Amino acid sequence: MKTADDAGLRTRPTGLENAINARARFLGSQDTTMTNDLTFTIKSIRFDENYKPSDGTRTTTNFANLARGERRQENLRNALRMIDNRCNDLAHWDNPESDRYAVELDIISAELDIGGNGQTFPAIEVLKTTILDRRTGARIEGIVGNNFSSYVRDYDFSIRLPEHNRDRAGFSVPEDFGELHGKLFQCFVNSKAYKAHFRKPPVICLSVSENKIYRRTANRHPVLGVEYEANEPSLTEQYFHKMGLQVRYFMPPECAAPLAFYFFGDLLNDYTNLELIGTISTMETFQRIYRPEIYNANSVAGQCYKPNLKQNDHSLTRIVYDREERTRLAIEQGRFAEEHFIKPHASLLGRLSAQHAL
Repeated sequence: MKTADDAGLRTRPTGLENAINARARFLGSQDTTMTNDLTFTIKSIRFDENYKPSDGTRTTTNFANLARGERRQENLRNALRMIDNRCNDLAHWDNPESDRYAVELDIISAELDIGGNGQTFPAIEVLKTTILDRRTGARIEGIVGNNFSSYVRDYDFSIRLPEHNRDRAGFSVPEDFGELHGKLFQCFVNSKAYKAHFRKPPVICLSVSENKIYRRTANRHPVLGVEYEANEPSLTEQYFHKMGLQVRYFMPPECAAPLAFYFFGDLLNDYTNLELIGTISTMETFQRIYRPEIYNANSVAGQCYKPNLKQNDHSLTRIVYDREERTRLAIEQGRFAEEHFIKPHASLLGRLSAQHAL
């Protein structure tokens, strides 16, 4: 009998195979021939109602976008309250008054020094959650990742991809699209700096794609909720795959739509329920603010779901947000990455992409 491979069809890896392969990518030793030239330094700043973005912060990040304008402090206070309320809603056991937990957020900035010359580039920004148990006083370490921001990602999607498709009859993606960004991210999570600060690999939680269709499955997790599967990989999923990440889609209880969880290893078994709740409450709140058409919709995703950013049956939060400004700033930041990182280090970065190709 011919197998799928014999017939020229590639079988999809099982969940266990994916977990083993992804964990190996996270834990495996790196070829230091090239990565000796890359040194990461990790800095953190508390994200609270008094937060003010530093000069090096990407201005399109969820947290920086909230922290500008006349209503800066009110925006931050309302967002943090929404996160805490959602956390207590999900962590409802032994929590009769729905006020036992609070989520603390730290912005983690990874600055990259190429060649050891002391000049750093703000490569990556993520969030780290900590869950405060008000009843016991315990501070429970949460997940690092959650939100994900990168100047190189801005360059890829806001500069390189549009330039590649200019004057083309149909949309296409450059052959090596995402290779550099993916290898930089893998260098980061395998770096001494990352492993000195964080005990578990990152989980990134994003919106689903409005260009894909998602179908509900029978699989259900007590915290993550019901699982969905996409009809085909999105461009974001392909991009994050080059970062060494796999994806699963879950719609948490009382959420309006599925969230995309990008991770190494085994999402359901590598993290505790409280760790997952910290991520869900944080990122669902940001999505309700930034994509209310999907995550603050007045009806929830059904058996077959296609997100739509043009549908009007949704509610707005009390938080002010300028979507057009965010798009414009992404282009400016892409240009910044091109001028201060991509072009000055083109030779080294090109070798890095080729050497560590998946």
